[in-house]
Amino acid sequence: MSAPLAAALLPLALLTPASVPAAAASGASGAVATADAPVSVVEADFDPATAFVPPTAISHAPDLVPYGSHVRVVVDRTVPGRTVLTLTAAGLAADHTFPVHLHTGSCGADPAASGPHYQDAVDPARPSTDPAYANDRNELRLTLRTDHRGGGTAAATVAWQPRPGGARSLVLHAGDPAGRHAAGDRAACVKLEP
Repeated sequence: MSAPLAAALLPLALLTPASVPAAAASGASGAVATADAPVSVVEADFDPATAFVPPTAISHAPDLVPYGSHVRVVVDRTVPGRTVLTLTAAGLAADHTFPVHLHTGSCGADPAASGPHYQDAVDPARPSTDPAYANDRNELRLTLRTDHRGGGTAAATVAWQPRPGGARSLVLHAGDPAGRHAAGDRAACVKLEP
């Protein structure tokens, strides 16, 4: 192998799976924190699902969540039996309302890969429409309202903690005004667990 080619490939060699936990523990950009930590932080820029390095944050609607816009998600489980999730974003569509929910699947090229809403008590019927299950006590729901520059912060608290491996992503739905999208369309996805 030629020296220039070897030098060009060296950064790729540094992206080994062994380096991922250290990055996640540090809260580095794009890192996915472990779910068993009492406080986890995921911070990343939104990319297309087809990016060369699989992204932590995927935009499915770049008109609402432009590539390069930024997200930070803090999940605090320091109090037993309680979860506080805080979402901060910058560079999204201005003056927009995004409904945001925990989902059971991981982010993928297909927006549906994130699966259904995570529920503390799982509705046996799918899709879940029964108000006994589909409510803001049984699902972690936020409403992110962006300002005139596309930034915003939202937080929600629930009286439970997600089951390990059960809440793998946070999905921003298209919301209102959604333009060419239906309000429930999945505009973006943030990977919370590997």
